[in-house]
This record gives sequence, C-alpha cells and structure tokens, in this order.
Amino acid sequence: MENNTRRAFIKQASLAAAGFTLLPSLSVFAEEQKKFDFKISLAEWSLHKDLFSGKITNLDFPVIAKTTYDIDAVEYVNQFFKDKAKDISYLNQLKQRCSDNGVRSVLIMVDQEGLLGDKNNTEREQAVENHYKWVEASKHLGGHAIRVNLHGDATAEEWHDASVKSLTKLTEFAAKMDMTILAENHGTWSSNAGMLAKVIQEVNHKNCRTMVDFANFCVRREKGDLWESPCVDWYDKYKGVEELLPYAKGVSAKTFDFTEAGEESNSDFTRMLSLVKASPYRGYIGIEYEGDRLSEDEGIRASKKLLERIRKQLA
Repeated sequence: MENNTRRAFIKQASLAAAGFTLLPSLSVFAEEQKKFDFKISLAEWSLHKDLFSGKITNLDFPVIAKTTYDIDAVEYVNQFFKDKAKDISYLNQLKQRCSDNGVRSVLIMVDQEGLLGDKNNTEREQAVENHYKWVEASKHLGGHAIRVNLHGDATAEEWHDASVKSLTKLTEFAAKMDMTILAENHGTWSSNAGMLAKVIQEVNHKNCRTMVDFANFCVRREKGDLWESPCVDWYDKYKGVEELLPYAKGVSAKTFDFTEAGEESNSDFTRMLSLVKASPYRGYIGIEYEGDRLSEDEGIRASKKLLERIRKQLA
C-alpha cells in the first residue's frame, strides 16, 4: 500500500509539472491522508495545585508525565519556573530529566509577561520584549513554540491593531530560530475566535499560528476581570474551534469534569475531535485538566482515557 501510494503521488506530481491533472490516480493517497491519529501531551497546568503547593516542582513534571501517566510529551507553564528563563544550568537540568525519561518538551505557555493586546504602545512593546527570553528557553529545551496571551485594555479595533503589531514583532524574532508563536483563545477579545483569526490572517506569517483551547471562549465577564466573575458573553465554542483550527499548531483539550460514562461534562469531545479530524492539524493534543471535583491525578487519567477512546473511534 505504501509503495502504491508513493507511486501515485510521484505520477501526479509529474503530470502536474506538465500541466495535467489526474485526480483519480491520487485516490489511494487521499485515503491515506484521511487517517486520523494524534499524540497526547500533558499541559503542566493540569498539576497546578500540586505545583503551587510545593508538593512537586517543575523539574519533577516531565518525570511524572512519563512514569505516572505514560505521556512522553509535555507543555510547560512559565509560572512554575518564572525566574529560570535565562538560567542555562537549570534549563539543562530540565532537559536532562526529559532525556533520561524519553520525554519531549513541546512548548512553553507564557503568562504574566505583560499585555500584548494593550493600547498603550510603551507597555505593549515592553511586553513583546519580555517574551523573547521564553522563545529562547523553549528553543533550548527542544520545543517548537511558545503560547502567548493577547490581553490588554483596548477597544476591539485597538486590540486588533495592538495584537497584530505585537505578534508581528515577536514572530520576526522567533522565526530567526525556527520557532513559532501560538496565540491562544484565552480571555477577552482573544476568545472571540473570528477576531483572533483575523489577527492571524493579517500577521500572515507561517511562524504565527494558533493554540486552540476547547473551552476558553468567554469574551466578557460580569466585573470585567479575566477569570473570576461569571461570564456574560460566551462565543460558541464549536464554531470557535472550527474557525481557529486552520491556523493551529497546538490544541488544548481542556477538561473540567466527567459523567459516569466517562464523557467530559462541559463539552462534546467527540464533536471537538471530529472538528480536529476535519482540519489540517495533526500535531499533539494536550491534556489540560482544570477541575475541582476530581483530584488532579484522577482528572488527568480520565482525560487521557477519553482522548484515547475517541481517537480509536475516529481513526
């Protein structure tokens, strides 16, 4: 099957070069492309309670991912080693932990480094520069990207312009190292997927993509804060995921709770993963458990079991 597929592809390429097309000859190749599979990674936020309490450290994270959950790819959160971005000795320790356990460092999620979507140009420019060290740190660890937030005090138009400027400058820096900047739907205007997609389109760079979160679609909260008060303006999450997937180089499978049948209580994961299957994205899908009823350990295990079951169904 593999040799036939390769021959069909070569034949099609030759005909295309001569100005002809022969779509039926690519039917086998197309069938191969329809196969759906993905690798599972673990987002560090899934263990944020244990990390904030000091029960475990960032250096423990990749070891726990592999030895406890049999997950060999990790997505860090900079909050758990926020003073170590330029500490090469520390980064080498972390890199060695990964190497010793057969774990890949996929990316770093960057928080608390300033407002990339802010209308204040001075503060926004400083925020861009604050992210440079995390691009370098992720590169050192063997990652392919950092995830950024497009937060800031701005109207919709101001936010769009500020976000384009920030992402353009940050992406130009990252591209020199073959690194990617991932903008996530992560609160305020960025959770309006249509608006975020337009930002990515205007930046128009292969190294500026999206990190698609299945759940972060609250555009406005009651008190104007980012996370605490009730949401009063939700963007349709299924529409949002579908709109952002064409630009994706990261997907976050956010989970909160589960039914007795093992389904995620807040989102239809079969529908979500069907959207991923229909898209060009074929990278890691990261477990990001954020619930309270189940322990972090139980939530991670339930999330992994759900992803594995649906992956098998959709393969």
